Amino acid sequence: MSTEYKPLPFHKVNITDQFWAPRIQTNAGETLYTQYRNLQETGRLPAFKLDWHEGMEPVPHIFWDSDVAKWVEGACYSINLVPDAKIEAMLDEAIDLIISAQQPDGYLNIYFTVVEPEKRWTNLRDQHELYCAGHLMEAAVAHFRATGSRKFLDAMCRYADYIASVFGVEPGKKRGYCGHPEIELALVKLYEATGEERYLKLSEYFVEEHGQQPHYFDIEAAERGEVVDTSHLPPHMLTDRYAYAQADVPVREQKSVAGHAVRAMYFYSGAADIAGINNDESLFSVLKRLLNDLTTKRMYITGGIGPSRHNEGFTTDYDLPNDTAYAETCAAIGLVMWNHRMLRFDLNSSYSDVMELALYNGTISGISLSGDRYFYENPLASDGSHHRVDWFGCSCCPPNIFRMMASVGGYAYSYTETDAIVHLYMQSECELEVGGQAVQLAQKTNYPWDGRVSLTVGLEQPAEFTIKLRKPGWCDDFSLSINGVKQNDVAVEKGYISLHRMWKDGDVIELDLPMVAKRLYANPAVSQDIGRVAITRGPVVYCLEQVDNQIPSELIQLPDQAKLVATYDPNLLGGVVAITAEAVSVSSDGWGDTLYKDQPAPTEPCTIQAVPYYAWDNREVGWMSVWLRR
Repeated sequence: MSTEYKPLPFHKVNITDQFWAPRIQTNAGETLYTQYRNLQETGRLPAFKLDWHEGMEPVPHIFWDSDVAKWVEGACYSINLVPDAKIEAMLDEAIDLIISAQQPDGYLNIYFTVVEPEKRWTNLRDQHELYCAGHLMEAAVAHFRATGSRKFLDAMCRYADYIASVFGVEPGKKRGYCGHPEIELALVKLYEATGEERYLKLSEYFVEEHGQQPHYFDIEAAERGEVVDTSHLPPHMLTDRYAYAQADVPVREQKSVAGHAVRAMYFYSGAADIAGINNDESLFSVLKRLLNDLTTKRMYITGGIGPSRHNEGFTTDYDLPNDTAYAETCAAIGLVMWNHRMLRFDLNSSYSDVMELALYNGTISGISLSGDRYFYENPLASDGSHHRVDWFGCSCCPPNIFRMMASVGGYAYSYTETDAIVHLYMQSECELEVGGQAVQLAQKTNYPWDGRVSLTVGLEQPAEFTIKLRKPGWCDDFSLSINGVKQNDVAVEKGYISLHRMWKDGDVIELDLPMVAKRLYANPAVSQDIGRVAITRGPVVYCLEQVDNQIPSELIQLPDQAKLVATYDPNLLGGVVAITAEAVSVSSDGWGDTLYKDQPAPTEPCTIQAVPYYAWDNREVGWMSVWLRR
């Protein structure tokens, strides 16, 4: 774990493929502007003028700061990729407005400045103050890296310094932490941007303080006079009250991933940063165990997590309902963030496999192909009543998917002094510092529709180093050649193909990952999927939609031996590989008004078509299902 596999910043990756590049363009050309308009029209951005007074509508909400901050972060990523004077002007105006709301002591929060100023820091359990602070810090770091300007960064450093004066273990400070983790990972970003170790120490404090006894949430509740009668609650419900905020026990004592899914992902992301930077093997091993628990018992086939609307999070092992799946878009994004951080300190394809799964399925399902409508929840089955909308009252997901889409290139490559590492396959060009010199990698591929990847190495002079290519978990086998010569004896270490040699300018690696349509089956403990089958191809999970299959989904049965035929259709859903198969449908012929018979209903042949799950609900309204009856 002492080795750091440094992620290559997203703005150093030029994506030119037919999958991500158009999405990034839509993100900067449509999503950015429509979200800005929504931030204006709903009052979120104007609220930083601090001119609200009692009786005005709308009343600023406790999380409005974070919605604006995520948009600012995403817009900064966009201009870091492609400078744009109009967007830069929008950003300058927004950032000046945000900074103008900062108080003389450094505090910055709309709600607790104008709506309930007397309640500052009185309810960390519920009120999102530190969560909003964290998102503002992330936005400030993004702005600094995109423009070189320190005005927003310095303002957020003042805020972080003020927070450090309030919270900590020293006498006179509050031993509190946020009920919605986020500031932990943001402080690490602030530390990395400034080099100021006090921000890293403050992050470490928040990570370690969660769940300590006496319980801070109880202390602050008593201080504000809140009386909660828990005498009638069973022990597991008492624990759940704290697990919701990742505060039932300290992180090092956690046995399984529980509580609110987004809060869990953000908390573990911050903890992974701390574990990696501090080379803390003990904490890192806890996170590895928790992540394994999540991905083997509590994750949907799409990379979605958190099945329950009740707590926007986790329930019990193998509880993965389809039509009621919550699977919040933000939670899938958080899963990507956590795995990416684990990958920074432990090069293992188990992390990049999950990262890829969520990227191609559970995250981008949260935004329409047009870039202006969103899912908060991502069920795996629908009767036709679940649709994307253009905004939400609680609108955390839209700006979150916006900032992720703008920075997706940052998940593709890593490097060390001796290694160039490819995690994700997307046609792109990048430059890494390896082997004592700049190494250019030019990747050509039609991934995720085709598993063939060509990688051309660019060097000023020959150099000896290692190129590592991820062997995806979905791929049973692969073939590889260098300069047209097939390599028969290739080492695979922790899921990465390791190629060590003296490289020269113009060397070409050709990797073929056979990509065929597959059936996947759930563990029998997932009761909702017993007797059902799902279809995948490469990293993409498929579903059936009513627009392609006029038979009700529950009447369709996919025979085990039916051939799955994959065909690329450039005119379907922006260009996708669709999968067809000869199936059967259950017929009601001859039943009339009869409720029960001693013979099963007859079946008749039918042809079905499956499309990528991420693209559902972009055409005519109708049912959708990922899991089919066998």
